[in-house]
Amino acid sequence: MSWLLSVKDKFQAAHFLREYKGKCERVHGHTFQVEVKIEVRELDPAGLGIDFTEIKKALAEILPDHVLLNDVYDFNPTAENLARRFFQDMKKRYPVRSVTVWESEDASASYSEDL
Repeated sequence: MSWLLSVKDKFQAAHFLREYKGKCERVHGHTFQVEVKIEVRELDPAGLGIDFTEIKKALAEILPDHVLLNDVYDFNPTAENLARRFFQDMKKRYPVRSVTVWESEDASASYSEDL
């Protein structure tokens, strides 16, 4: 028996894509949305797996807001690479199942470990 908890947050940032041919090779910005899914197998006496407030705080701490992502990370800041990085960061604290990063309402990338 397990539960899958899900928390979302947003951040705004600019980036440009290296080794990409097209308009995204120029600096541009997004309101990124990030969703983290955490699997829990037990509930505490109150019936909670992990308090959503605690997860939201941890997620907010790792999200880079109002920055040029290329200056923050040593990798090409694609949605795919951001999802992997946020997964790794959150995995240090929680049993993360997946992280999804949206660059727009209809374009996202998800990262999870192979089972």
